[in-house]
Amino acid sequence: METTERYIAITKEELAPLPIVAYPGRITVVDNPREAKKALAFLRAARRVGFDTETRPSFRKGHVNTVALIQISTADHCFLFRLKKLGFHEELKDFLEDETVEKIGLSLRDDFLVLHKISEFEPRGFVDLQDFVKGFSIHDASLQKIYAILFGSRISKSQRLSNWEADTLTESLQRYASIDAWACLRIYNHLRSGNFDPQHSPYWKTVERQGA
Repeated sequence: METTERYIAITKEELAPLPIVAYPGRITVVDNPREAKKALAFLRAARRVGFDTETRPSFRKGHVNTVALIQISTADHCFLFRLKKLGFHEELKDFLEDETVEKIGLSLRDDFLVLHKISEFEPRGFVDLQDFVKGFSIHDASLQKIYAILFGSRISKSQRLSNWEADTLTESLQRYASIDAWACLRIYNHLRSGNFDPQHSPYWKTVERQGA
């Protein structure tokens, strides 16, 4: 018996010609406890934020570095917490355990796995977009593709393998790091607002499957 499956997805060929999105907001690099306290107070007041992490790539088989950077963003301001300088600050851990602040990320299980190598904590208030977008018939699981489906532009991944433990983060690295956390929040807010109508998406795909 043949069944028809329909879902929203974007191919590499459809993704490639889309314009590159530029991060539009403010960026604050946080590398000391005083600045961390100030930043976290600001983020708690926002009540909903985007979340991401960066880890210096390892080119040794079986070796994974610890998280170098945690990015937390409002709609127009991203904070880059430099863990190699700041440490996994207690107030930062408290923020990640605060269920009253909604934190939107993608593939969060991977982030938590690496963060737990630094210190134990109980993540609360998190929403994983990989699960959330399924309710809108979106089949893709990468942030780049989800963003492209919704907004018609492409998040560049050209600096993914950068050294996030460098003494100084260049402006281009700061923008690159900020965009994923910001994009997670923008995607979630857009879907929650009701402004995305799956039926009008140009990226519907149809697959015929053979049943039993």
